[in-house]
Amino acid sequence: MADRYLRFAGSTPGRFLTRRLGLPRPAPLHRWSVQHPALTGPVLHLPVAASPHGAELAAILSRTGLEVHERTRPDISYAAVVLDATGVTGTGSLGEVHAALHPVVRRVAGGGRIVVLGARPDPADHHQAAAQQALEGFVRSLGKETGGGRTVQLVRLAPGAAGSAESTLRFLLSPKSAYVSGQVIEVSGAGEGDPAAAKAATEAGMELRTSADTGLHAGLDPDRPLAGRTALVTGSARGIGASVAEVLARDGAHVVCLDVPQTEAELAALADRLGGTALTVDMTAEDAGERIAAAVPGGLDVLVHNAGITRDRRLANMPADRWDQVLEVNLGSVLRTTDRLLESGTLRSGSGRIVATASISGIAGNAGQTNYAASKAGIIGFVRSLAPRARDEHGVTVNAVAPGFIETRMTAAVPLLLREAGRRMNSLAQGGLPIDVAETTAWLAHPASGGVNGQVVRVCGQSLLGA
Repeated sequence: MADRYLRFAGSTPGRFLTRRLGLPRPAPLHRWSVQHPALTGPVLHLPVAASPHGAELAAILSRTGLEVHERTRPDISYAAVVLDATGVTGTGSLGEVHAALHPVVRRVAGGGRIVVLGARPDPADHHQAAAQQALEGFVRSLGKETGGGRTVQLVRLAPGAAGSAESTLRFLLSPKSAYVSGQVIEVSGAGEGDPAAAKAATEAGMELRTSADTGLHAGLDPDRPLAGRTALVTGSARGIGASVAEVLARDGAHVVCLDVPQTEAELAALADRLGGTALTVDMTAEDAGERIAAAVPGGLDVLVHNAGITRDRRLANMPADRWDQVLEVNLGSVLRTTDRLLESGTLRSGSGRIVATASISGIAGNAGQTNYAASKAGIIGFVRSLAPRARDEHGVTVNAVAPGFIETRMTAAVPLLLREAGRRMNSLAQGGLPIDVAETTAWLAHPASGGVNGQVVRVCGQSLLGA
């Protein structure tokens, strides 16, 4: 649905009025396209507080395709700034964060990126933990200040995780992350976060390497990293699910498009267009897991739980059937089918990726959505509990995306004033698009994203609601 206010705010009279009246001033976002696949301009790499990862991170940044500057130049507008604060261990060294960013924050180009790299807070060192946690408040606040379509993130590196962070940095320093801002993402070390990836690579007959010499996993086509892999997307007949299927197919996956039997025609058309497979299954059926396993005898590499419904009504007016339907579709079916696909080995050990769809409603709550918010909060609990066990026992990562206000048929039906509030109540002052959720899902599904596990990443333009 067209965002007329966004177009008006970008016009000459619109810029004048929004500035004078203090109205939201959204900037058009630069999303990925074949014609414009990268940010425009150099990236500035700023290590502070004696970072232990300087050389390794410099090598990773050099492979992003962006020109890398190690020193600030006063005549340059930067597409991105990467501040390495992993060496910050106390309040004194937090001053170095201010000293490094204060002179350059105004020179980040519109639509640019600021990525702060931090370390995992150490429970045994309360000075380090306090300083590293301070970075979270800093990043979330800076994201609300920058404007102009700029985004700000904090990436926490666990010990030994710098080499596992390349796919995350590539995503955050690209147009694919246009609607992701104010997020805190933890990347685990190779020994704790991606132990099964090496096993999978060995079974495939290739050595898996993420050193400074080789970059992303050897043998991967950077333009089609999912080539040779199979992905299943539930609820993919339309909306966000269809966009996820399209992006995974663009990245080389054979996509199994799954939805309810009532969407058979739309589903078949999508699968045909993507060169994939259509599968009609009611995910609430007891045998849904078995039917999926039978449809992919070669196994699955990526499972995207996107199917979901709403049955909104305030709790005082909500009959039990509305509660039960939403909890069953959005949560119960996810738990059952995941268990069965893991137990049966349908999700390939060592390379499997599960990405579930949560919502900011599950984080912040929403009036009239006690059932929906409960189901989506349940997805977050599912991810955080299953992620370490699925990694250790099956070599599979488990993460979630949590969309905010996304322009879909469902949000187009929201009353005008509520729709405008949903669009404007975020740091980017606009709604997201299904492609924004799809690009984030594709990053989590990437074979080189094994260090990202148990994360819930909001795709909401840094909504003012929730954490």
